[in-house]
Amino acid sequence: MNVMDARLCLQLHRLPGLADLPLARLFRHYGCSRKIWDSDPRTWPQMGVPQATVDAAIDVQRGVARKSDLPKIEQQLNFLREIDAEVIVLTDPRYPVLLQLLYDPPPILYVRGEHSLLQQAQVGIVGARKASSHGRRAAHSLAAELVHAGLHICSGLAAGIDQAAHRGALDAGGKTLAVMATGLDVIYPARHRGLAEEISLSGCLLSEFPPGCRPLRQRFPRRNRVISGLSLGVLVVEAAQRSGSLITARTAMEQGREVFALPWSMFHTPGQGCLGLIKDGVKMVLRVEDILEELGPLYQCQREALNPAASEPAADTGLSAAESGVLDLIGSEAVSVDELVSHSGLAVSRILAVLSTLEIGGRVVRDAGGYIQS
Repeated sequence: MNVMDARLCLQLHRLPGLADLPLARLFRHYGCSRKIWDSDPRTWPQMGVPQATVDAAIDVQRGVARKSDLPKIEQQLNFLREIDAEVIVLTDPRYPVLLQLLYDPPPILYVRGEHSLLQQAQVGIVGARKASSHGRRAAHSLAAELVHAGLHICSGLAAGIDQAAHRGALDAGGKTLAVMATGLDVIYPARHRGLAEEISLSGCLLSEFPPGCRPLRQRFPRRNRVISGLSLGVLVVEAAQRSGSLITARTAMEQGREVFALPWSMFHTPGQGCLGLIKDGVKMVLRVEDILEELGPLYQCQREALNPAASEPAADTGLSAAESGVLDLIGSEAVSVDELVSHSGLAVSRILAVLSTLEIGGRVVRDAGGYIQS
């Protein structure tokens, strides 16, 4: 961890009234936290930064910031150092490309564990906190099967379905990502401290909130958008008609992600939200193949990486028709995802899957907000 950059990011997070969108604009305009702080805050309002934030930033630059901020920032830094955390900002090459595409991406991520997993293919699994034994069993089993297929599991470290999904991935020898609605030092629920520690050793914990942030109600929807934003698709295992899991599913749809749901009896109240999703056109899942066949070429690439004998490349390029078509649209100048969607006619989720396959295969690389042939 670069201590100076981490300190500057923590200072940005302590500025009053600085929301995600304006902060994201600052990063995209200036490139990094150092250049943001080297700039003149009086120019920030043109990027949507409120005047109260500008005044506070000027005070920081003059060295007259609130004295209470300094020991707090040092305390946060010490914690991040102790757990060997990484601070990854929106313009960092390590920042996950799927999150960059969101309307409101988290400008700063605090990550403990294997941060490279943020760039790899994963499926989000969400559901009820007060899950039934059948729901927990389904989440555990499907998570394990997805891991065996070469995918990672992303969830929210909550009780019930989240816990079962994380545990299923770990028990299968796979990797799982836990997105937190708190700082990395605040495990919620507290009884999952051991699970969080295990995940950090064979996966990663991540949060958009700096150390010390408590589990406030408004932070959970923000956490949920990151779960869906990181994932190629989201599986809702068990959810009531009004639940945070359904909010995650709706957010995933808005983000262009695939959404899946398990069918339940109409008499099973915690599963009626899933029935509603299926009624609205979400893919019903009876077995893991129902998920894998929708994820397209990315799953095939992962499967071939695990089992080369399963690969059946074309005689000429070894690419599928979709991969060849997308590759033909990419040259030596950066092409954005939006441009690829427009010119190919493919859905965003399909384009993202194809790009991930091409990137893993060394055919393309990310550059200047788009993709070029390598």
